Amino acid sequence: MSVEFIRGLERYSKNSDAPVVATIGTFDGIHRGHQAILKRVQEISATTAAQSHLITFHPHPRVVVTPDDAPLLLTTIEEKEHFIPDFFDGRVLILKFDRKLQEMTFQRFVKEVLVDKIGVKTLVVGYDHALGRNREGKISQLTNLGKEYTFDVEVVEPVLIGGNPVSSSRIRKAILADGYAEAMELLGHDYAIFGTVKRGIGLGRKLGYPTANLRYNDRKLLPPEGVYTCRVLIGDVKKNGMMFIGHNHFNPEEGMSVEANLFDFDSDIYDQDITVYPACFLRKNQKFESTDQLVHQLEIDKKNAIDIIEKEKTNDSQQRAKSSDCC
Repeated sequence: MSVEFIRGLERYSKNSDAPVVATIGTFDGIHRGHQAILKRVQEISATTAAQSHLITFHPHPRVVVTPDDAPLLLTTIEEKEHFIPDFFDGRVLILKFDRKLQEMTFQRFVKEVLVDKIGVKTLVVGYDHALGRNREGKISQLTNLGKEYTFDVEVVEPVLIGGNPVSSSRIRKAILADGYAEAMELLGHDYAIFGTVKRGIGLGRKLGYPTANLRYNDRKLLPPEGVYTCRVLIGDVKKNGMMFIGHNHFNPEEGMSVEANLFDFDSDIYDQDITVYPACFLRKNQKFESTDQLVHQLEIDKKNAIDIIEKEKTNDSQQRAKSSDCC
């Protein structure tokens, strides 16, 4: 897929006379509900030759609107740029959410941004969408404006799992309640933690388990503390490993650590940007009385991690074999 990211309305300009089909929202998580909306945008684009647009915000609107009660993020802006191309083909306009945008009425936003600037002819939204100051622009109001400015509003019904709609808030609650596996099912893709590799205290290397310590976005919602199998993306290189999320009792001043031990990898990646994907939960964080106890547990963790990874590889191979079987 081909995706063009545009940071800021001032950098946006129409690149053709084709009509535009767009969706708009924070898209935190790019979960199964979001994916259904993006799929519909793509379907309309394919059948009408309209240009597909995804309009989103940075920072999260609640960082500005309710800064004392803003949610931690399922996907940072860097992670969105990684995941969006998996589900969307077109132009992605990232609007800076500030006080000026917060105070803009939905009528003015629709007229000045969606209609005059972008030229939207079809607006695809989720079932609970609301736009503008105080979320006053509900679907019925947007539909009325569509009649006035000659654009259609199409509503995508919720994606239900377990009888309830998939939502970013539901996924956050699952993660905070130690329901990581449930959160992954609701997301419909791997959970990513993007950051820059920094220097730690070097204990892992001394013990024979060197780790890539991540400097991550402080607004990122981390999975529950513990040890996980993981996949790591370093540029175009993919590696398996195990990782730790939590308070390192041997380095209490660090706060919450995110560090990955990569299997069959021994390159210097300090100061490089990487993406770590926690996969299978192995065990909870625990305090060890000595480094010898820690090493013993790490040996067990690595064996368990390798067993799980190898089992996943076998299952994947079997699935591919079945899908290619024509008989």
